Amino acid sequence: MSAQERQGFPTSILWLLVALTLGWGFNWPMIKLALTQMPALSFRSACLLGGATGLFAIAARAGLRLRPPRGQWGRLLLITLFNITVWNICVVYGISYMASGRAAILAYTMPLWGVLLSAWLLKERLTARRMLGVVLGMGAMLLLLSNELQAVQAAPKGTLLMLGAALSWAFGTVMMRRFPVSLPVTSFTAWQLLLGGIPLYAGALAFELDSLRPLATAPALAVAYNILVSFVFGQWAWIKIATTVPVGVSSLSTLMTPVVGVFSGMLVLSEVPRWQDFAALGLVLLALATVLLPPGSMRARFKRPPGRRQ
Repeated sequence: MSAQERQGFPTSILWLLVALTLGWGFNWPMIKLALTQMPALSFRSACLLGGATGLFAIAARAGLRLRPPRGQWGRLLLITLFNITVWNICVVYGISYMASGRAAILAYTMPLWGVLLSAWLLKERLTARRMLGVVLGMGAMLLLLSNELQAVQAAPKGTLLMLGAALSWAFGTVMMRRFPVSLPVTSFTAWQLLLGGIPLYAGALAFELDSLRPLATAPALAVAYNILVSFVFGQWAWIKIATTVPVGVSSLSTLMTPVVGVFSGMLVLSEVPRWQDFAALGLVLLALATVLLPPGSMRARFKRPPGRRQ
């Protein structure tokens, strides 16, 4: 077992996980809001170009290496295809068929596919802790969907697109570990956003130019939130996490995001939480404990001699 697997999620980047969870979780209603006035491909193109520009500027300012090494362009394009292109196309069209919270839940079935793909392609150990985390996490997703099954069945296209996004994201995450690119995280992320958006840029220019209109304040703020929080910070933070810890750990660490997405959607839409939402939150916290707590920490606590209690 590797040191990372023994230690659980590194405490040095735990703040990144918390910030990413909040930033990405609240982004789901922001996507829905932006799409009320902006065509799908144009919206995502603006996010990808804005995110890439911001990250390239940060990398250049910091004096980081910008150009991928010779011979690694192929693996960069492969990772980008699944991590960015397929994910964004599936999400931006899938969310148009369903509520933002429901879309987030389906997209974040990614840990299931991530754990299984990492065991198959990376030979990561399918430990009992990880399997328990998957079971708890997927149980939470089912609870959140329990009152939405009729709506999901009524939107099969949206369901398939969001599940496709989850599988694509998981595969891209595995590819980052199997075929690493020798670049700083900031430059690596910037290249993915720039290259991954090429099909979306082309589609927006070909089909949506006539549909563009000035945005009202709320949708404009939603677009700005996506660029700055979800893409410049969020994509960088995720790739930092995904290239630092095993896929089985990084995948399960995302489970809190759809819960934040559901509750933030309720905040924006003034909906009242149900008991399923709170039960799902409890299951997700337990699932997170399987990767955030060092293995054996709870066992050691209970085995501490009576005289040593603090």
